[in-house]
Amino acid sequence: MPGQVFGREGLVGVTCGPLNARAASRAIAQVDGVSACCPSDVFAEALQASESMRTALAKFTESLFAQVQQAAACNAQHRLDERLARWLLTVHDRADGDRFGLTQADIAGMLGVRRATVSEVGSELEGKGLIRRGRGWVQVLDRPALERASCGCYAMVRSVMKDLGVPRPNGRH
Repeated sequence: MPGQVFGREGLVGVTCGPLNARAASRAIAQVDGVSACCPSDVFAEALQASESMRTALAKFTESLFAQVQQAAACNAQHRLDERLARWLLTVHDRADGDRFGLTQADIAGMLGVRRATVSEVGSELEGKGLIRRGRGWVQVLDRPALERASCGCYAMVRSVMKDLGVPRPNGRH
């Protein structure tokens, strides 16, 4: 199944813990940024010592599960143009600007479709003035219109994150 998107609000390796020191997933950074790595035993000790860290992790985990569940339903029920808009909004939330580096192959892999299909659907969004694309990058031109072009899944997941108190990944939107 195509992966989930997260940035400053989350972490990779949620499945790591005292009983499992190995992550059950693989992470791929698709947008430039900074990350940090922490050994699982150090992370487990920090969790044990900090109630606020346990609370933050529980909120992120709940929001991640909501995202995973909604993405599965979305992939089964919604048109590709709506799914592409949802996914671009999700990435835009975590990017440092309106333009971010992504190839059609990156997008195709995340949406579970052929690169040629991403090209066709991306051209539709571009023709509506919602995005602009170049070799290896995408730029969001009209975020409110892109939100309207997305299925309701984007707004639902954002609402869950807001209700849980998970901060907006980049604080811009």
